[in-house]
Amino acid sequence: MSETGREPLRIGVLGAARITERSLIDPARATGHRLVAVAARDRARAEAFAAGHGVERVAGSYAELIADPEVDVVYNPLANGLHAPWNLAALAAGKHVLSEKPSASNAEEAAEVRRAEKAGTVFMEAFHYLFHPVTRRLHEVLASGELGELRHVEAMVAIAAPPDTDPRWSLPLAGGALMDLGCYSLHALRMLAPWAGGAPRLTAARAGERSGAPGVDEWLDADLEYPGGATGSARCHMAYDGLDMSIRLVGTRGEATAPNFVLPQMDDRVVIRTPEGERTEHLGTRSSYTYQLEAFAARVRDGAPLPLDADDAVTAMELIDACYRKAGFGPRPRTSI
Repeated sequence: MSETGREPLRIGVLGAARITERSLIDPARATGHRLVAVAARDRARAEAFAAGHGVERVAGSYAELIADPEVDVVYNPLANGLHAPWNLAALAAGKHVLSEKPSASNAEEAAEVRRAEKAGTVFMEAFHYLFHPVTRRLHEVLASGELGELRHVEAMVAIAAPPDTDPRWSLPLAGGALMDLGCYSLHALRMLAPWAGGAPRLTAARAGERSGAPGVDEWLDADLEYPGGATGSARCHMAYDGLDMSIRLVGTRGEATAPNFVLPQMDDRVVIRTPEGERTEHLGTRSSYTYQLEAFAARVRDGAPLPLDADDAVTAMELIDACYRKAGFGPRPRTSI
């Protein structure tokens, strides 16, 4: 049985992506959920993945895994362009879906996924950061009034460059810095709407193209404005000198910073500065992915509320598409399977 005493989720994994050990395997072990099956384009790779991570069996194809009656949840960490097609297939089969972000290549595809969600199925885009106490604490500090009224937000998500062969540099697979990283910056700014008079609107965007990858953004900066007058900066860079996953909230009475809001298990600090002084709070290094899987399971098994759903995924992709257009790029193309 899982940690909650409920029947464990029976999870099928699409692909043998590197992220899966951190994003699903370890959290499933920690919370008692079953890893029923894995499928990959290369069966030998799937077999090695299953043997190395305790997955019960290997399916012959993605379609076979989705059709497996013992799988009730499909986890989709495939390349960006393969998210929507296989999310649609899983939902059509009546499965619950936990999809890596972004959930689709563009807003049109995200809307198709929303329409495909059936009564009784749960679809969620894996913005795991939202479930960690670091992000919850930032929201609590804003809600308390300690920072005064929100005036400005800065979010930056940047990593060193992946290899040139990485699918994140592929336009046909819906790659780009905004898709892989900037989606977190934009999402974090959108989640501040309750304390900023409503959802932000995009006012400007600038981007740089990756050399040798036409149409793929190496970096993108977006400027936003909230109805209450606060401004926001959502930045991303996929060929950065180092790692930066920070967010800073500035109010009329002080500011709060999380040095790594995306992976708070690596740095669990929230630093708060007001006229009364500065303090650092540590919110715990338990994985944000573990919190996420617990919340997803509670929704599937008990109907507990979630802050993320298919509607939110559509809104997220609408803003991403708008950023691309404003920066002189087009929305990511649909990928055929």
